[in-house]
Amino acid sequence: MDAKSTPRKPLPASQRTALLASLQARFEANMDRHRDLAWGDVAARLLVGAGDQLWTLQQMETTGGEPDVVGLDARVGAWVFVDCAPESPKGRRSLCYDGAALDARKENKPKGSAMDVATAMGVEMLTEEEYHGLQRFGPFDTKTSSWLRTPADVRQLGGAIFGDFRFGRVFVYHNGAESYYAARGFRGLLRV
Repeated sequence: MDAKSTPRKPLPASQRTALLASLQARFEANMDRHRDLAWGDVAARLLVGAGDQLWTLQQMETTGGEPDVVGLDARVGAWVFVDCAPESPKGRRSLCYDGAALDARKENKPKGSAMDVATAMGVEMLTEEEYHGLQRFGPFDTKTSSWLRTPADVRQLGGAIFGDFRFGRVFVYHNGAESYYAARGFRGLLRV
């Protein structure tokens, strides 16, 4: 997937039905991620005026993110979906950090940037804090890594941060923002 993805449009009924079935199955198989939530409440929110969110969840699903509800953001009254695939989503790897980093590369440019793809999909990249929160549901990125939303002061110096899980703990480290790797993608977050 690149930043110039298909324009957002309502999902056809058959695609919507298949997406909701996948989301429900994942929700019910992973109740530890949302102990106090009921699928009926989540589904009702998705079906009432959430056309863009369904489109975004479909993008998360088709790029290998395996989105699932990980909680309720009480500040805004929204369900929080996060990519819960065991490894960084396959359809979102080999990306540098952002458009400025992509423009800075003179040779061997990647197919795009994580920030641009996230924006095109309608998701936010996880922050370091959100990434640590995700890891409480099990180890994620034991063989891959995921770009994380980088603080402005780090980005201004040319860097970007990423996280992974190794040796029984979460590591957050840095690279030049223009770097890219076949095993590094990003995880998205969507509030519905």
